[in-house]
Amino acid sequence: MSIPDPEGVRAALLEAIQNQIAANNPPETKETFNRLIAGGFAEEDVWRLLSAVLAVELATILREGRPFSLDAYVKALKALPDLPLEE
Repeated sequence: MSIPDPEGVRAALLEAIQNQIAANNPPETKETFNRLIAGGFAEEDVWRLLSAVLAVELATILREGRPFSLDAYVKALKALPDLPLEE
């Protein structure tokens, strides 16, 4: 088993988030992006925050062997800029 390339992981997370925003699914991703930009965050920082939320949700899925939780994901988006913690 090879170790994932961190740049490849970042790119995949960014692409997933951009797809969510383009599809407006879930709408909270775009709402959160706009809220953080309006709050004065630099765009690069907003992408990092959104990526962190998605990364934590994916890590939780792998660790717990459970399906994606839209409720947990949206809750974490709404809590930004406070980052979710892995349990």
